[in-house]
Order: sequence, then C-alpha cells, then structure tokens
Amino acid sequence: MTALTQETVAALPETVAVPSYDRSRLTAGIVHIGVGGFHRAHQAMYLDRLMNEGKAHDWAICGVGLLPGDARMRDALTAQDGLYTLVLKHPDGTREARVIGSIIDYLFAPDDPEAVIEKMTDPSVRIVSLTVTEGGYNIHPVTGAFDAQAPAIRADLEPGAIPTTVFGLVTEALRRRRARGLVPFTVMSCDNIQGNGEVARHSFTAFARLVDDGLADWIEAAVAFPNSMVDRITPVTTDEDREAVAELFGILDAWPVTCEPFTQWVLENDFSRGRPPFEEAGVQVVGDVEPYELMKLRLLNAGHQALCYFGYLGGHRYVHEAATDPALAKFLLDYMDLEATPTLRPVPGVDLDGYKRTLVERFSNAEVRDTLARLCAESSDRIPKWLLPVVREQLARGGPVTRAAAVVASWARYAEGSDESGEPIVVVDRLGDRLMAAAKAQRQRPTAFIEDRELFGDLADDERFVAPYLRALESLHAEGARATVRWLAG
Repeated sequence: MTALTQETVAALPETVAVPSYDRSRLTAGIVHIGVGGFHRAHQAMYLDRLMNEGKAHDWAICGVGLLPGDARMRDALTAQDGLYTLVLKHPDGTREARVIGSIIDYLFAPDDPEAVIEKMTDPSVRIVSLTVTEGGYNIHPVTGAFDAQAPAIRADLEPGAIPTTVFGLVTEALRRRRARGLVPFTVMSCDNIQGNGEVARHSFTAFARLVDDGLADWIEAAVAFPNSMVDRITPVTTDEDREAVAELFGILDAWPVTCEPFTQWVLENDFSRGRPPFEEAGVQVVGDVEPYELMKLRLLNAGHQALCYFGYLGGHRYVHEAATDPALAKFLLDYMDLEATPTLRPVPGVDLDGYKRTLVERFSNAEVRDTLARLCAESSDRIPKWLLPVVREQLARGGPVTRAAAVVASWARYAEGSDESGEPIVVVDRLGDRLMAAAKAQRQRPTAFIEDRELFGDLADDERFVAPYLRALESLHAEGARATVRWLAG
C-alpha cells in the first residue's frame, strides 16, 4: 500500500493514471470555495485534463474551506500535497482510477481569513469559483431577495468585523482589488441553481451594497458572473470506497472521490480576465446556458426528487434500486415526459428523448451506489429551485401537475420522520425542525406542510395544485408509498 503524496505518486501501479505534468511549476489562477466531492469530480478534473495536455499550468486551484467541517478536507489534502484519487464506476463493474493534481493549495478560512482574502486579491487569481450548495446564496426561495438579516450576514457587516461568510470574504477581496487598481476576478458559480451566475451576481452585489454603494456599482459593472450547468453524479465518499481504492489500486487515500463515467459542463463565455481553454477539455462553452440548465435541473435534479422520497418510504435505500423499480421508473418517466418537458426550451444539439433515456440508465448504475438519503437531504433548498418552477409554469399554461404535486406530498410524508415500518428517518435539512413540525401536523390539517409561504408561496391557495397533492398524501398515509406509486404510474 502506498500513501498518496507527491513523492510517492510516481510509484503507483500502471493501472492508475497520474499527472504527467510537473506540479512544482503550476501556479494558482483559480480560488475555489467549497471543495467537496463534486468539485473534485468535475472542475478540478477538467483542469487536470488540460494540464496533462500541457495547457493551463497557470490556472491551478487553491481550495478554500469556510465551514468547521471543512477542516477534514484541509487535513486530507494537505497531507497528500493536494492529490486525490478519482475513481469512475462503470456499469459493468470495472473501475478506472486517476490521480488528480490540479489542486495545489488549500486555505481554511476559520484559521486565517486574511490569508484567504489576500489570496483572492493576488493579481494571478483571475477566477473565484463556487460550490457552496443550492442554499449557500442566502436568497429567499419565494421572493428572490437577499436575506440581509441572517445572523452571519449581520455579523460580517459590523464595523471592523473579520469576514466569515463567502459574501464577506469575496466582497472584501474585490474591494481591495478595486482600491489597488486591479482588474476584478470572475465569480464562477458551479451550483445547481437556475441562472447560477445571475443568482451569484445578485447575492454578492446585494451584500456589497450593504457595505458601500460605490463598490456595489463597480461590481455590477466590472465583475463577470458566468452561468453554468454542471453534471456528474458524485456520491458521498464512504469508508468502503477508501478500502476499495486501497485494495484495487494499492493507494492509501484519505478522501478519494467516486463518480459515474458521465460528465457534462456547459459554461457561458463571460469572463473578466480570461479563462483556461476549457473547450479543449470537453467543456461546452456557449453564449446561452439556460436551455441546458433547465433541462438538467428539471429532468435530472427534479427527477432525483421524484425518486428519492417515494423510494425511501417504499423500502429502497439506493438510487439504482429505486430507478429499476418498474412502477417508480414509469412514474419518473411520466413526470419527465408530461410535466417537465413541456416547460423546456429546445436544447441545441440535444435529443431530449434520448437524454431522458440516458438519465434512467445513469440512475440505474448499481456500481455508483448513490444513496437515496443523500438525495433526500436539504430538500428545502432543492425542491423550491428544481421542482416548484415546473409546477408554477405548468399551472400558468394550464398543464398537469399531478406527479410534481405527488413528489411534494412524498417529501411531506418523509418529513414526518419515520418510515412505514415505524423506523426513524433522519431528516437532514437546515429547516429540519420546522419541516418536521409541519409534517406531523398534517395528519390533522392536511395542508399544513404546504402552508409554509417561505417555501411554497401561494401554492396552498391553488386548488389545481392542492387537489392532487392531497390525493397523493392521503394515499401515502392510507396505502403506503409502493401502492401510491403504482396508482400514479397507472
């Protein structure tokens, strides 16, 4: 067994692809905030691909962690000189391993926020990219307003405060660049949000306006916020994954990444100070990302939501189990065909029917072993952004919402906190207590869950949504998830 470090990487088995470039000659051109499995399976991988072709050596990544839990990633990457193993899990059971070398530094903001700010202020940094989760932009899910009253935001706005939020850190770095006469960096969101670049622009400008109107005006005028669509199913790394990397490839890796073979990145060509030649690594660089992102968010991401709660309540624990359940698969396809697809624009170069078939195949990959619990987490950040836009657009056009309403009902039933056998469900959500209280009240007041206007707006007032929602919820309570799905799938 070989502990993964820069000194040992050359001694790894020939079955493992390793960086062909001299990492000592790399310089950081990107600061990435929120280094997790998805970033390392996606953006860092594309840069590593370019670097192996002799390109983008001045676009290496300095990772940044903001949260206390990010100390684990700091420790893992620091011990391994930024290296980690990316393992593709093919449906036929084969494994393909590559050591990724594009991350050359990692800063833990709670330890030294000043170092993070100065790193972003460095003229060599031309992009600050983000994977801070769907809920990380501090945006109200219904009104779309920036929440200036959030405790962490208020703390960052105190005179003389040391920034702790992504908004405080990035805005201070931009303020310093402006003061020093430097061109601003591009802020590149890679989160699963419709119009993620525009959402980021809104959030960071709104925060800056609370600091200094002039700074906010400069950010609006000078900082690029490209939209992007990113896609690769990347489960949470488990101890079994670590053991498999050691057994199959002889690598002791504290935090490898496993993922499906499929990958896609569609990126708007809008940058303040240049970018790597991403298109030469397989990225689709386009003028308008919206058709692609709507396709992904409303089919893949919302499709995951269609599977996960019904699947979990019905006794499944892995995504591939739910996706190969005939009734659930039929329900998923009916949602995609009859409710989601009518809300989509034509997608250049994409056959939507083929894309939907590919999604079912990807979800059915048993080797990935993605858990339904992962998909059920943080629903209050996901459902309003991925599924409810389908509901609202269908209502506006007079289309059906039966299946989307049933997905919301399955979330409400899941949020009661116990499955159909009475076993406890761990509801992982920033609004968990509030959601569970509403869900438990719905046995007496069936609309209790959807009366939360912070999440659902006025949907509880629209009988076209409420009626199918209540039918599905009643069936979930009386007949159970499997019977409800069979009824919905016809």
